[in-house]
Amino acid sequence: MASSTPSSAHRPRRRTVVATTALVAAAAVAGLAFALDGPAPGDEPETRSPVATGSTVPVPADEGLLALARRTPGDALAAGPADAPVVMIEYSDFQCPFCGRFARETEPELLRSYVDKGVLRIEWRNFPVFGEESEQAALAGWAAGRQKKFWEFHEVAFGRPRERNKGEFAAEKLVAMAREAGVPDIERFQSDLASDAARAAVRKDQEEGYGLGVSSTPAFLINGKPVLGAQPTATFREAVEAAAEAAGR
Repeated sequence: MASSTPSSAHRPRRRTVVATTALVAAAAVAGLAFALDGPAPGDEPETRSPVATGSTVPVPADEGLLALARRTPGDALAAGPADAPVVMIEYSDFQCPFCGRFARETEPELLRSYVDKGVLRIEWRNFPVFGEESEQAALAGWAAGRQKKFWEFHEVAFGRPRERNKGEFAAEKLVAMAREAGVPDIERFQSDLASDAARAAVRKDQEEGYGLGVSSTPAFLINGKPVLGAQPTATFREAVEAAAEAAGR
């Protein structure tokens, strides 16, 4: 077997540095837009999403970012074909109000216009940032996915705005959500939720996000190009269509 050259040995680190730089640049642009816009009355500054910049942040995609798309056939936490020309990775928290806004206002349009047509694949990454209830919700989503009901659970969890860390994702509420989502075996759901495998899966997603420099939710990579915050639907359409065109679709 051929030995590693110095350049190949350092390539993973180079990709990580470039990936982090890309997200930091994206965050800086989005953060500037937020600063210019200012918080709306009643918003909590620490959880406010970056406001729309009118387009995706013009940071070129890096090979390392593109490689983060798992494209695993049968992945319960993904929607769309594994070979779709565009993959959107979504780092999200079930307690994040802006993740909920994206799920209710933008994601359905992306599903209809792109996922259902085989153009887009959405890959969810659990990125709980708001404490224990966020962690439990992430574990519950993974457990629902074990019975092919992740997206149904996702729809229930994000179906309406919920108060953060006020018991909305307490154990009994998660079981109720699972029932509403149609999870068939609730005992298995509870066992999976409490399993080491669930915690390992959530931790893997978190470490991936932190390794990229993700610090708030929602955060997205669309064929390796970052989009931060619950941007308007038009921003996501623009990004998906540009990525599809670049991929020859």
